[in-house]
Amino acid sequence: MKRISAVIFDCDGVMFDSLQANVNYYNHVLAHFDLPGMTDDDVAFVHSHTADQSIRHIFRETSLVEQAQVYRKHIDYTPFIKDMVMEPGLKELLKMLKPRYGLAVATNRSDTIGKVLESNGLTGFFDIVVSSLDVQNPKPHPESIYKILDYFQISPEQTIYVGDSLVDWQTARAAEVTLVAYQNDELETPWKVKGLLEIQELLGNLETGC
Repeated sequence: MKRISAVIFDCDGVMFDSLQANVNYYNHVLAHFDLPGMTDDDVAFVHSHTADQSIRHIFRETSLVEQAQVYRKHIDYTPFIKDMVMEPGLKELLKMLKPRYGLAVATNRSDTIGKVLESNGLTGFFDIVVSSLDVQNPKPHPESIYKILDYFQISPEQTIYVGDSLVDWQTARAAEVTLVAYQNDELETPWKVKGLLEIQELLGNLETGC
C-alpha cells in the first residue's frame, strides 16, 4: 500500500454523537405540522442521509413534504448543536494527525456542518469539508470522496475514510478507499476501531502492511 496521505472523517456518529440532536431537530419539524415524533426506523434513517432525503422519508405518508422542506430551510440549527456530543479523543487525534496528514470531512449534512465545526473549535483542523451541498450526488455516491482525492491530488489507496454506517461502507467501496469502521463491527472491513485515538496506531499498521 502507498503511504497514507489523507484521513477523511464522516461527521455524525464518528466525530459527534448526534443522535439526540437529530431526534430533536426532526421532531421539531414534525411537531410544527402537528405530527408525532419519529419512529426508531426514522431515527436510523436520518442518521446517515441528507436533510432533503430525511424530510422526504419522515413525511412520506403525508402531503406536506414540500412545505416541510421550506420550513426546515428556515430553521436556525444553532440551538440543536448543543445536543451534539463530541466523540472522546477527537481534538487530540486531529492535533496528532494534522502535521503529517491532510484532513477532510465527507458528510451528508448540508449547511449545518460549518456551524457545527465552528461551534466546537474544529474549523482550523480540516483542509476541505464536503457537504451534501457541495456535490450533485451525496453519499453513498462516491462524488464527495472523489472531490477530496482531487483536492489533495492523491489516489484512493493513499487515504482512509472513517465511517460508522452502511452508507459510509457503500461510499468507501464505490470510491475504492479503505474504510475504517468506527464502533460498528457489522461493517465489512478488517479495519475497526472502538475509539478515535486507535486510528493513529492503525495508520501505522496500514503503512507497514501489518
